[in-house]
Amino acid sequence: MIRYLLAGITGLVVASGWAECPSTPQVTHFFQTGWGVNHNGDRYQRQTQINPGNVKNLRLKWSYGFATKRPRVAPLVTDDTVFIGDAGYGLVALDRESGCERWVNGQLGDHGTALSHGVIGDRVVLVGASRQGGVYVVDALSGETLWQRKVTDDNPGAMHSGSPLVYEDQIFVPISSIEVGLSANPFYGCCTTSGGMAALDLATGTTNWYRRTIPELPKITGRHWVFIEHHGPSGAPVWNAPTLDEARRLLYFGTGQNYSHPTTATSDAIFAVDIDTGEPRWIAQFTEGDAWNIACGADGPNCPQPTGPDVDFGAPPILAALEDGRQLLLAGQKSGDIWAIDPDSGKTVWHQRIGRGGALGGIHWGMAVDPDQALLFVPISDIEALTTQGEAEPGMFALELRSGEPRWKAPRVQSCEGRQCWSGLSAAITAAPGILVAGALDAQIEVYDAVSGRVIWDYDTSGAFETVNGVAAQGGAIDTHGPVLADNLMIVVSGYGSFGQRSGNAMLVFEVPQ
Repeated sequence: MIRYLLAGITGLVVASGWAECPSTPQVTHFFQTGWGVNHNGDRYQRQTQINPGNVKNLRLKWSYGFATKRPRVAPLVTDDTVFIGDAGYGLVALDRESGCERWVNGQLGDHGTALSHGVIGDRVVLVGASRQGGVYVVDALSGETLWQRKVTDDNPGAMHSGSPLVYEDQIFVPISSIEVGLSANPFYGCCTTSGGMAALDLATGTTNWYRRTIPELPKITGRHWVFIEHHGPSGAPVWNAPTLDEARRLLYFGTGQNYSHPTTATSDAIFAVDIDTGEPRWIAQFTEGDAWNIACGADGPNCPQPTGPDVDFGAPPILAALEDGRQLLLAGQKSGDIWAIDPDSGKTVWHQRIGRGGALGGIHWGMAVDPDQALLFVPISDIEALTTQGEAEPGMFALELRSGEPRWKAPRVQSCEGRQCWSGLSAAITAAPGILVAGALDAQIEVYDAVSGRVIWDYDTSGAFETVNGVAAQGGAIDTHGPVLADNLMIVVSGYGSFGQRSGNAMLVFEVPQ
């Protein structure tokens, strides 16, 4: 379409291509700080009008068609604007009421994270990251790029999957790696990269500190086919958004498995680091000896031996308060394990396991906490077993914050007549007073009663949709960053088609009429 061509050729901020609307958004009030709704990562949205009494009135307001399939983005919402990354097109500001385009920045065409916001002087800015193009900062009023840069040059396979977090004058940026996939090539010398966390100056992009998750540099550890070298240690990527503890001035994040041997004490672990220096306050490992990469799926020569179960922490930890004032750090693992951790020491307070877990969860993208009910909500995917033992338990679970004891569970049965899909809940979820919202791999969006676990509203997003921008849109699997609640809106990105799931390219904006 013409709008794609213009954005791709000029790389400039392009005016609206399908409807007239004011070009300048209001940016004085945002409904989220970023990925976790709040800095503590609890994904609890108090600023919503949607509740158990009016959820039956939810209706589709407008739809938007992404330029490419498999979107893995999340919107950032203000009083009149929805900001969203559209891979292949640009960063877009859409009018909240009509969906018309306020501005688009076509320089930024590769989006893989949720957006955060901050302030530089008198400028309100948006912050995000492209998969491999680095972190960017954009003027929220005009869409102008202020700066964009790669975080590190010592990690040739660096990739951004976890969303950046903005606090004070810093951006905290998680670093993962594409080497987990490159290892499938038998001619690739696996593996040399380390996951990490960086703190960048918000105004300039200058690195304030950079913390590798593996302090040791890799060495040659062996060969296959005589000339293909093996390297290690490697891996321990940070796939998730960081969580902020303002009182302790700590940043919490989880790591993944090692990609090669030798394994380290920092894989499948939770880190607590000082936000000003990056120095670890504590590191707690929960699965030892987990070495795995994509080559293991085809028994390739880069598969480490012995092979681990691939049960990293894909979901960000949550900092939650108990009724007596104590706090817990809650971490969900792809094994199906949930760990409640003392944020001062890193020691385990309680532990619970749900389902059988597996390489795609267990707990994949994110849990949520209801502080009013003192409940932890846990979505379970269980799409692939660790072993042949145990039954898959896809569905939603509610646990007591204090003890980890179950309060209720809502198993899921797939609704995929005539097509292959899975019933699990892999995407991050969002909680609000009285309700819980989840998107499923079978393309269903469901609203649960937070007290009973009963589904009180659902919608099948697998169909085709007419869009405000004229791009043909098809829904599909709901995964990655999950649904967003803001004011009277519920926004769902449908169509993340990785891992054999149904692909699509739809953003659906639902509303409860004011």
